[in-house]
Amino acid sequence: MTRYGDFQNEIYFAGLTGRVPALPMVYADLEARAAQALPPSVLSYVAGGAGDERTQRGNVEAFSRWGLVPRMFVGAKDRDLSVELFGLTLPSPLFLAPVGVIGICAQDGHGDLATAQAAARTGVPMVASTLSVDPLEQVVPEFGDTPGFFQLYTPTNRDLAASLVQRAEAAGFKGIVVTLDTWVTGWRPRDLSTANFPQLRGHCLANYFTDPVFRSLLGKAPEDDPMAAVGLWAQLFGNPLTWDDLPWLRSLTKLPLIVKGIQHPDDARRAIDGGVDGIYCSNHGGRQANGGLPALDCLASVVDASGDTPVLFDSGIRSGADVVKALALGARAVGIGRPYAWGLALGGADGAVHVLRTLLAETDLIMAVDGYPTLADLTRDSLRTVG
Repeated sequence: MTRYGDFQNEIYFAGLTGRVPALPMVYADLEARAAQALPPSVLSYVAGGAGDERTQRGNVEAFSRWGLVPRMFVGAKDRDLSVELFGLTLPSPLFLAPVGVIGICAQDGHGDLATAQAAARTGVPMVASTLSVDPLEQVVPEFGDTPGFFQLYTPTNRDLAASLVQRAEAAGFKGIVVTLDTWVTGWRPRDLSTANFPQLRGHCLANYFTDPVFRSLLGKAPEDDPMAAVGLWAQLFGNPLTWDDLPWLRSLTKLPLIVKGIQHPDDARRAIDGGVDGIYCSNHGGRQANGGLPALDCLASVVDASGDTPVLFDSGIRSGADVVKALALGARAVGIGRPYAWGLALGGADGAVHVLRTLLAETDLIMAVDGYPTLADLTRDSLRTVG
């Protein structure tokens, strides 16, 4: 068992020799410093949400409506944060959620590789986005012994979809995560104000430009006509999937198939009946549709509907306390999005590792102080609503 909480001891003992953390320990400070480090176009894409961003804010605020009940005389000296997921034993329930511009969040422009390196150093799996600066085949070797998952934005061309999935399988990814809520981009005023959509400028399209099916459809090398390549990508990107497409999706791979964007219990049941292996409860961090429920408010009913099928969760996670609450509501694994993007912007792989270690340490120490030695001890009975 990894003693994640010992991270604080490293910091305190380093302080005895005059060393203090180079990166912020508080989320608000991390976000503020990253805002100074990132180009405005990248910042607006990562920080922004849909509409007036009420749903994005609601994702974060929803956690404050729950409180963990401390239990004493438990003797939680040793904590076990490990989790079984899709036949894998993972050291913690955290994972790095897919971020479509993570490649350009790093100062060297290779944030996909840096994120994979952070995964290798922490044991926290990465869900690598289809939208990547570096081809997926170059990302996987950076994982080391940590498993990785591939997130698919399903293109309208089925041959291209199959090619991307087959490449992910061959490269060594351990599962396919299909995003359902982004076949069209939501109304994002921050990006609209700068008339900036990174992919239309050719960013983060390496998985397409290196794909044999895409190159065949283009009829030329993307590097010979970048604008034509971007234009073809724009035509192919968004597939408004229906339930009739689920058997085809399932047929693409023998790897675990996880569907992302589920927030209604009926959708969870129907997806499971259609053969998926995992449900991913998320509202895309509030980036796609304003005016909806916070994702956390949908989690319990989705978990209940999913039975033994594992439910992954993201949207609004900013602290270890948030992680603990999502786990208590039934999430099997919890995704981190914007926080690691800020860490990456400030310190590359080191910055992402710093963010993950802070989240893991706080999660571990809350479980210690409040008397929850294992993840199985965190149940809905552990929570109360805050008046």
